[in-house]
Amino acid sequence: MDKLRAITVFRRVIELGSFKAAAEDMALSKAAISKNISELEDFLKTPLINRTTRKMHITENGQHYFNHVCAILDDLSNADLSIIESSHHLRGKIKISMPMSLGVLQINPAVCEFMQLHPEISVEVTMVDQYVDLVKDGIDVAIRGGGELKNSNLRFRKLLDLKRILCASPKYIEHAKELISPSDLCLHNCLVYSLSSSPRHWVFSHLDKTEAVNLTPGSYVVNNGLALKQAVQAGLGISLTPELFVEKEIESGELVNLLPEWKAQSHALYAVYPYHKEQSQKVRTFIDFLVDYFNR
Repeated sequence: MDKLRAITVFRRVIELGSFKAAAEDMALSKAAISKNISELEDFLKTPLINRTTRKMHITENGQHYFNHVCAILDDLSNADLSIIESSHHLRGKIKISMPMSLGVLQINPAVCEFMQLHPEISVEVTMVDQYVDLVKDGIDVAIRGGGELKNSNLRFRKLLDLKRILCASPKYIEHAKELISPSDLCLHNCLVYSLSSSPRHWVFSHLDKTEAVNLTPGSYVVNNGLALKQAVQAGLGISLTPELFVEKEIESGELVNLLPEWKAQSHALYAVYPYHKEQSQKVRTFIDFLVDYFNR
């Protein structure tokens, strides 16, 4: 038995949730995956995975073993990276996930600048607004926008505060009811970004006052920020959106900043990465570059 190969196979089976997915990911046959797991279980004299024709479940001993081998494999990978990346010139691939609208407007220009500085780095970018599983999909860094991130097995660094504002077109305002405070939003057609951490719960503060608004469904819900902006420009209603999406339209008068004295609950842009990527020089350098880029 090639023990290193066997524990690597075991890890991917657990991470991906099936023998078939691990076989496709590792370019092995399903029989080879099964053989590696069986040999490992025979060596350890305990079942690691209970499997039927339809499902698989990790055993208690399997979970304990999985936690240990992940740490060992990550240490081996980091040892390799410490040598491979020891030269002044960074090389290799970085896989990045980023939201579509923010990616096009703000993040991808930074990625291009980083690649100009490090020509031996190649980048694979996936633009998708939904959150991805970084470990399962082999992502080195994900750029995510939202409220304060919860503790998890992921690490993160804040890149940019995202000020959000209420806005609408003059066409909508002309025929809509008066908006004096956030509580009046219930009288308006509020357009919603569905992937927000709180798509129908908007919180605003002004001086020592806080108002939370639970919205009734508006006529337009979308999972893309630029599409939401287009709906607002068309006069369909009011949106709560990052200011950087609409600052040119606000300046030109195409859109109007509503209730500017009320501050929406803060969101931010984060670089998120698996904990075992902390030792990767190219990942650390890329994230340091992003922090500096957005500080500029």
